[in-house]
Amino acid sequence: MGDRRGGRLPPTARGRHTARALTAPTQSNDGILVDTELRALVARGVVRSERPVEPGQIQPASLDLRLGAVAHRIRAGFLPEEETVHERLAELESERFDLERGAVLEPGGIYLIPLLESLSLPPELSARSNPKSTTGRLDLFTRVLVDRNARFDDVPGGYSGSLFIEVAPRSFPVRVRTGDRLTQQRFYRGDSALSDRELRSLAEREPLAFSERGEAIAPDRLLFDGEGGIVYRLQLGGTDPVGYRARRYTGVVDLARERAHDPAEYWDPIYAKRGAVLMEPEQFYIFASKERLRVPPGYAAEMLPIDVGVGELRTNYAGFFDPGFGDAPAGAPAGTPAILEVRPHDVPFLVEDRQVFFRLKYFRCTSQPEQRYGVGSLGSHYASQRLALAKQFLEPAARPHKPPT
Repeated sequence: MGDRRGGRLPPTARGRHTARALTAPTQSNDGILVDTELRALVARGVVRSERPVEPGQIQPASLDLRLGAVAHRIRAGFLPEEETVHERLAELESERFDLERGAVLEPGGIYLIPLLESLSLPPELSARSNPKSTTGRLDLFTRVLVDRNARFDDVPGGYSGSLFIEVAPRSFPVRVRTGDRLTQQRFYRGDSALSDRELRSLAEREPLAFSERGEAIAPDRLLFDGEGGIVYRLQLGGTDPVGYRARRYTGVVDLARERAHDPAEYWDPIYAKRGAVLMEPEQFYIFASKERLRVPPGYAAEMLPIDVGVGELRTNYAGFFDPGFGDAPAGAPAGTPAILEVRPHDVPFLVEDRQVFFRLKYFRCTSQPEQRYGVGSLGSHYASQRLALAKQFLEPAARPHKPPT
């Protein structure tokens, strides 16, 4: 599907499908580190920063990373497998500019930005980065790289050094500033991925998916992929817009201005004729999942692409799901739909309601976090989302439905 990682996970995140006793996440030392441990990493200097780490950067099972003070426009992306990032940057930089006052990153440009945070990992800890939800919904292609490493977004155990982010706007020009958070990082210890057997057992104990009305979907109706993941479907039913397509040649999106941009100037609503949408190559779309998802406290998930056998398209940019995702407040339907950021490649592609569209891979955390996704001080714009654009846009105005032609 053209996913930048090819759907692979670092060794510490991939499951070993061997028989072992089921272990509750609260009793295991292996897994994804949660908020209390992330604070300890900062206090111990495992995570360092040019500016103090802010409390809001620490999420239930990830740490938000912030843009540094300067951006480098480069001629091409690269992987510094045998050298440092700065050594290769000297060959590829075409321009640099200050981010303290803000700067506009243009579609078609590739920018390399040092992050404020750096790492000094012990050998038993590795890390993995992923774009934040807002980054994905703005069609910002981002990936983190480190010195002498042959993979984007993965940081090997024992790494000590700087972090850099490559940013390539695809649809909109965006204004960014020092301190903006485009990516987040998880820290792994040991074997964190659930095996297929463990995931099935979890689904027997905890509801993981719900219907559109909020009714729990029984485990025997879930589509397990056999590798510790569940396959989910696309929502294209109903008469309301089922998605949005990014417009071309728009104005600037300012990351600092929330609920300030008119969506009609940036997006076209998509209606599904008889439950199907014909997508154009290299256009950017926002859709939602058919199922309403839930990630129990003590576990985390990551969205992965379906293999290319179901189509040449990319189904996600931002893929981390924190513990507590989909835990609805009292009176609200259970579960939360996943938002899908989709870009078809090569040829027009027809998608249909209930089509198999993505996989969610499940992981254990080392313990339950103090705070769950979207709760308390971690309140999120996307905690109770339906089909939602990035937080920089006003809510789309209700409009009379016109049948598609």
